[in-house]
Amino acid sequence: MEPSTYAVDPLPTGPPWRPWEEVGEEAAARQGVYAAAYLVSFGARNRVVIAPGDSRSMALIPEKCEGYCRGVDGRAGPNLACAGCGRAVATRVDDCGSWQTVWLEPDAVVRVHSGLPAGPPPGWADLERAEHRVPPVEADGSWSRRWEAAAGVALAHLVVATEGHPVTLPGGPFTELLGHAVRRYLTVGPGGRSVGLAGPGIAAPRPRPDVLLVPRHPLTGEPWRAPGDEGAVVPLDSGVWAYLVHPPETSPMPATGVLPDGVLRDDYPVPPYPWYPLAPHAWAFDHTLIRLPGVRALRPGPW
Repeated sequence: MEPSTYAVDPLPTGPPWRPWEEVGEEAAARQGVYAAAYLVSFGARNRVVIAPGDSRSMALIPEKCEGYCRGVDGRAGPNLACAGCGRAVATRVDDCGSWQTVWLEPDAVVRVHSGLPAGPPPGWADLERAEHRVPPVEADGSWSRRWEAAAGVALAHLVVATEGHPVTLPGGPFTELLGHAVRRYLTVGPGGRSVGLAGPGIAAPRPRPDVLLVPRHPLTGEPWRAPGDEGAVVPLDSGVWAYLVHPPETSPMPATGVLPDGVLRDDYPVPPYPWYPLAPHAWAFDHTLIRLPGVRALRPGPW
């Protein structure tokens, strides 16, 4: 989470957990899980996640600080207590391979207005700002963790939207950056379900592709839709979508030779290139796929 932001998960999260075989298909569906999973959460709904740096007046509960490797993973339930009353109020997660988060228990915290004026809410127009774009590659040559997670989530939606059929990709930056990730879960080739990019400020391809990749709203998370359009859409992280649609400026042509005396350098830095093709985050893919009702119509078996 970005500093000073929060999100609410409407589905059950965290412990207690129960095995899928014990829960059964219908009870699991009521918990928002529509395909076989090892464990089903029966934790609280509407838990609030914030950046760890935004938490205040809480202390770790030592006996609940279990973790897999080099941190705590929240497996034992809330591991942060109110420094004033001692009640367990939140769960800190910082184990290796996990997003750094603090999850607030909805029945243990209350919302209090700060008294400060609220800033303007983000909207579709924010997607055109350069600072909203998320570059796909980190400075050290590794893929952006946000891109890996976004690819996993979007591909789960794409598998359901295409019902697992082969797909035809649109080419350009999308195929260059995400084509390898798509091929991990779907067959890519001519004659498949067509996929295209659409969203605010750009015209959808004509004729309309079978599936449109569109941005999530930066505040509500709802996928963008053109007025009157009822076709299949796949939501994509708005920062990733913005980079694909509005890539940063690059040098218009290669330059050779040397600059004349007195001319300052105005060429563009070489963009970082990854060491390996983009691999979607497997947990993000699985976690999203089993929570989409349409997964029930897909062929059985692991992806």
